[in-house]
Amino acid sequence: MRQIVKPIKDSWVLRSVQESLLKDFDLGCRNYTIFQTGKATLLRVSDVLRLKKSDVYDKRGRVKKNAYIIDKKTKKPNTLYLNPIRHDLETYYDWLEKWQKENPTQTVFYSPWLFPSFKRPEKHIDERRYYMIMYKVGKKLNIDYLGTHTMRKTGAYRVYEQTNHNIALVMKLLNHSSEDMTLAYLGLDQETREHILDTIDFG
Repeated sequence: MRQIVKPIKDSWVLRSVQESLLKDFDLGCRNYTIFQTGKATLLRVSDVLRLKKSDVYDKRGRVKKNAYIIDKKTKKPNTLYLNPIRHDLETYYDWLEKWQKENPTQTVFYSPWLFPSFKRPEKHIDERRYYMIMYKVGKKLNIDYLGTHTMRKTGAYRVYEQTNHNIALVMKLLNHSSEDMTLAYLGLDQETREHILDTIDFG
């Protein structure tokens, strides 16, 4: 049976997932920063994992204001605003540098990828590996709707809720071509209809 991945709507559930990603794995800082990046940029997991350090950091290791990429699936250009995750990305950079010093035979810090595989630093972590990480978090927390799209859906849902349901903005951030597609992606098409119907006086 195909798993249904949904956004995390409750802040306490979100905090539990973030805490598990950060603390329940040896490479928790990397796993957590992947999630934070996907949530704040609303990128598909394939695009998050294909980010390069040079997309995100300047030559001094400081976070750029914007990253410019081409979405893998749609081939559309996408401008990412990195300010909401500046602190997370700076913390991650420092953690990666420290890890490198403690493991001088590895080349992880010098990998071109923002989120390298620690076994094969010339490659980035792959989607299957990140799915397994999210699966383990879901198992531990007894949440059956976590997957690799959780971060993108959660970010989109939070923007939708905190901008007074500005679906046009969410659609733009997701690089979708229609509002219907965005509502369906968030699982809000039926929910939205029901909410509107609840406000109708049918007499």
